[in-house]
Amino acid sequence: MADTPLKEPAMTPNFNLHLPGVTLPGTRSISWRRPFVWLSAGLEDLKANPGPSLAYGLLFAIGGDLIMLAALRHPYLLTVAVSGFFLIAPLLAAGLYELSRQTGRGRKILFIDSLRCFQRNGQSLALFGLVIGLAVIFWERFSAIAFALLGDSSGADASVFLSRILLSGEHGSFVVAWFTAGGLLALFIFAVSVVSVPLMLDRDSDFVTAMATSLQAFLNNVGPLLLWAILIVFLCLLGFATLLFGLVIIMPILGHASWHAYRDLVE
Repeated sequence: MADTPLKEPAMTPNFNLHLPGVTLPGTRSISWRRPFVWLSAGLEDLKANPGPSLAYGLLFAIGGDLIMLAALRHPYLLTVAVSGFFLIAPLLAAGLYELSRQTGRGRKILFIDSLRCFQRNGQSLALFGLVIGLAVIFWERFSAIAFALLGDSSGADASVFLSRILLSGEHGSFVVAWFTAGGLLALFIFAVSVVSVPLMLDRDSDFVTAMATSLQAFLNNVGPLLLWAILIVFLCLLGFATLLFGLVIIMPILGHASWHAYRDLVE
């Protein structure tokens, strides 16, 4: 499927970041309808590249299962693992962006060919991955310390952890504060990553320019992109509810759709 141009007039952005010595690409303001258009375009790209796309989906599902199995030994890591999954997914989906990029140019490539995208602008991708990785490590350490202050719950099984810490009501203020802090961190990471990886792959942008452009796109489209984030979380949780095997289909659609989001948001 070809790249999806805006089908309605783009609104004038009202927020522009200015960084010393850095020229950012222009960003567009979009309507609330666009996230659903991206999902439709993502499904079409999946149909156009079923083999490579589903291979990526299978890797996501297997990786997610391994993470969850490891986290079951330390229940406080369950939510950290899920958060980490959402945070690093944009980087891991780079191959799906490449499939959509080539499909938009009328080309068909194999799974192995899509992996070569990691060689293009590899330094910026690595630095972006480092930033996201540090955020995940910070959240894991913060969670470990926070739960340790409530007692040694890290060795309890998941059901005990959930009933004693999260659902008992004894630590209501802590749970609210913990989820709020995690939500704010996830929101910030989403804001600086929503178009970062596609931009680095498509235009060889450095990671600072890519993250700043992504933040600018988010600030100009807070409503539509919050809707997009909600759709991503809902569909991923739907995949988790199927022991992650639903991610075999869901993640390729979201990965392809994210490429079309980038094409809509960045001039």
